[in-house]
Amino acid sequence: MASLTLKNVKKVYGKNVVAVQDFNLEINDKEFVVFVGPSGCGKSTTLRMIAGLEEISDGELFINGRKMNDVMPKDRDIAMVFQNYALYPHMTVFENMAFALKLQKVPKAEIKQRVSRAAEILKITDLLQRKPKALSGGQRQRVAIGRAIVRNPQVFLMDEPLSNLDAKLRNQMRTELMLLRKRIDTTFVYVTHDQIEAMTLGDRIVVMKDGMIQQIGTPKEVFMHPANLFVAGFIGTPQMNFFDASLMRHKDGFAVEMCGNTITLPEDKQKLLKENSVKERRVVAGIRPEDILIADDQKKADCRAHVLLTEMMGNEIYIHTGIGSGTAVIKTAASAQGGGNMDNIQKNEEINVCFCTERIHLFDKETELALL
Repeated sequence: MASLTLKNVKKVYGKNVVAVQDFNLEINDKEFVVFVGPSGCGKSTTLRMIAGLEEISDGELFINGRKMNDVMPKDRDIAMVFQNYALYPHMTVFENMAFALKLQKVPKAEIKQRVSRAAEILKITDLLQRKPKALSGGQRQRVAIGRAIVRNPQVFLMDEPLSNLDAKLRNQMRTELMLLRKRIDTTFVYVTHDQIEAMTLGDRIVVMKDGMIQQIGTPKEVFMHPANLFVAGFIGTPQMNFFDASLMRHKDGFAVEMCGNTITLPEDKQKLLKENSVKERRVVAGIRPEDILIADDQKKADCRAHVLLTEMMGNEIYIHTGIGSGTAVIKTAASAQGGGNMDNIQKNEEINVCFCTERIHLFDKETELALL
């Protein structure tokens, strides 16, 4: 098993195309770390630098304390699972999984033992004599993972391994990866653009944008306390709603003026703002869809919302609304608390809404950094 350290790692293509810059991260032994972000943010490039498939332009990479910048990929004791499986079509599943071991001149008896063990873990024992063309997408992905397992590497690197699968298979394989991690208990570095994969798989998440780390934290930390506006909008489904607002000081302390109303903030947020010496300013207020509630009584409401459309999602409904000069999505149970049925909400209807003030996020308008 192994720990990884990346210090001020940078990747530049040509003279001035910076793909990754000032990347600093400590990955602990047996930790599952997920790099997540939009396409082109530098996450796969970072993974390929760890694997040795891309040269590090600047900075240092250490695996178990040993500097790896100039070490060949085959000597780094890592195994990589690619998005496109990369199986040899003319070989059987057994031969695909055994190929790297044969190159290392591992004895035949040990090869058979390792392949059998990996096949058992992945539940593909009955597929060992088939060729890739006779396998489904999920089965091929299991073979690709099995080929990595048999090598007993210090580190597993996975580059969007589930992105070619349909939604049902992706959910199934995600669960199997979680179970696999418990069985083999090694260090994983996983790349995805899918924030659901990141939230469910990772011990920690590294959120990236434009080649730079935006935030590192546990799934709960990143979801509950986003460091900036980008992270807040990227993590969560549907994404967080944002409103232009003003942070003001009143006799009762800090309040937010938004959507034509003044909302006094709860004590814990008051305390944080005072401790950080935050002054009155223009802000962006962020509220997740599940934290906007439909009010029965207009007197209890923070504002009125105009229903634009509704999306039925099974046991949940996404209500797209116009609020003030902007728009917002409300996520609510199909059968709301108190027995009210949300199915009867119609397009162009006016509804009363209130905000969970405990869950309001505030971001500086200029820097886009979180104030709380």
